[in-house]
Amino acid sequence: MTAELLEELALGAKRGQLKLHVINYLLRHRTATMSDIAKELSVSAPTASRILQELIDAGCVQEEGKLEIEAGRFPMLFGLKPEGGYFIGVDVKRSYINIGLINLQSELLEVEYDLPFVLENTPEAVEEICRIIDEFITRTGRQRSEILNININIPGRINPATGHSYTLFNFYSDQALAEVLGKRLGTRVSIDNDTRGMAFGEFTQGCGKGADVHNALYVNVSWGLGLGMIIDHEIYLGKSGFSGELGHISVYDNQILCHCGKKGCLETEVSGQAMCRKLEARIRAGESSSLSAVLAEGRSITLSDLLQACAQEDMLCLQVLSEIGLQLGKQIANLINVFNPELVIVGGSLADAGGYFTQQIEASVRTYSLSLVTRDTRIATATLGDRAGLVGACMLARTRRFAE
Repeated sequence: MTAELLEELALGAKRGQLKLHVINYLLRHRTATMSDIAKELSVSAPTASRILQELIDAGCVQEEGKLEIEAGRFPMLFGLKPEGGYFIGVDVKRSYINIGLINLQSELLEVEYDLPFVLENTPEAVEEICRIIDEFITRTGRQRSEILNININIPGRINPATGHSYTLFNFYSDQALAEVLGKRLGTRVSIDNDTRGMAFGEFTQGCGKGADVHNALYVNVSWGLGLGMIIDHEIYLGKSGFSGELGHISVYDNQILCHCGKKGCLETEVSGQAMCRKLEARIRAGESSSLSAVLAEGRSITLSDLLQACAQEDMLCLQVLSEIGLQLGKQIANLINVFNPELVIVGGSLADAGGYFTQQIEASVRTYSLSLVTRDTRIATATLGDRAGLVGACMLARTRRFAE
């Protein structure tokens, strides 16, 4: 994709906007005929033909063979040229980073998992993220000019529209974090919340891929509790980018202080940290578990300990997991009553404890939701696992670069 085309797209003139619209159409549909493009743009066939040719000349679009039809001349199909541009997705975790590279047709070309990293709210941590990205680009052999956008998923409250992070790395005065990162890396950078990244990954390349799904909810049940919402194929951000704070809905009168500073948040009873706390309390009260030895050694139960015990069918762990699943299902039923989505995806660490957790959620949803509303909603366990955030970051990098 030439620099001239990128500049034309950025200027926002009418012809540039038409070309941007064609790119986005091909991103959604993969291929199209000239007639499809003319109809989508509401222009004449000769105008559509000229626009497509200019995009071909700019290295963005290519011919993809002919569409076979029953009668008449076979029309030519057009699609995005894979090597027309590349996008990097970065998924920042608390103790490691996953990073990958896709092309213009969203094919995952390079990927590296579990790169050592310690997430701390310091300028040094930001520099470490940049160093990891720099070294990854070098290893891919791509030129910096070929990288059209880098999207970085970060935990906490993020406003993707402005590029500001309000939970982590918010010490750059009036400068947006995305702007700081872009200057440091020498390329365009966007940022988003980690749960929204996971949601977009599952929607585009996981549970939602190939399905006739326009609206979906992604519930991230890990150490905390988050929500990603897809409405009419697009991530819903909210006015300030803070949508999806499911874990901080005030539900309980339990007087447990949440890390947000409030009491009674859903996350205090439904999350990985809540499960560890409840399990420790029941073991100390005399109930038996394979994790009793952990407390006897003076250690706290970690989420990793808990998931391993569930995989080994520890009865007490499964009981606590069941209780949390039933409570979460009640709140998901409320979400279904409000949003009426085609798909609810349950992801995150606790969802990795097998289909048992999702079964408890489904049972609770059937109890508390309106049957007429729920009958067209499918509840599914996430299929991408820990890859969801990385895949979502890559797909968001591509989507955000061509936002109209």
